[in-house]
Amino acid sequence: MTLSTHVLDTATGEPVAGIPVRLQRQHDSGFVEIAAGSTNGDGRLSDWVPEELWHSGTYRLVFDTAGRSGFFPEITVLFFVAEPSRHHHVPLLLSPYGYTPYRWS
Repeated sequence: MTLSTHVLDTATGEPVAGIPVRLQRQHDSGFVEIAAGSTNGDGRLSDWVPEELWHSGTYRLVFDTAGRSGFFPEITVLFFVAEPSRHHHVPLLLSPYGYTPYRWS
C-alpha cells in the first residue's frame, strides 16, 4: 500500500461517500496528476496509487467537495513523503465551515 485517505463529516459523524479525489506529484514543470478516484461507501479510498509512481517528494491531494460543502468547494492538502516505503494515510475531517487533514498510520 502506498497512500490511502478517508473523509469524515464531523457535523453528522458519518463517512462521506462519493468524494472525487486527485493525487498530484510536484515536478519541475508543476504538479502532475498520477492517480484519481472517489471515496467508497465507508468514505475511504485505498489501493489507488500505482506503486511505480510513488516516490519521495511533494504531493497534493485535491478533494472535490463542491457537492458536500458550499463554502469549501475544493480542499487541497499539500504534503511531503520522505519514506515512500511506509504507508501514508491522510484523512480529512470535513465540517460545513472548516476542515482538518492529518497524518495517520
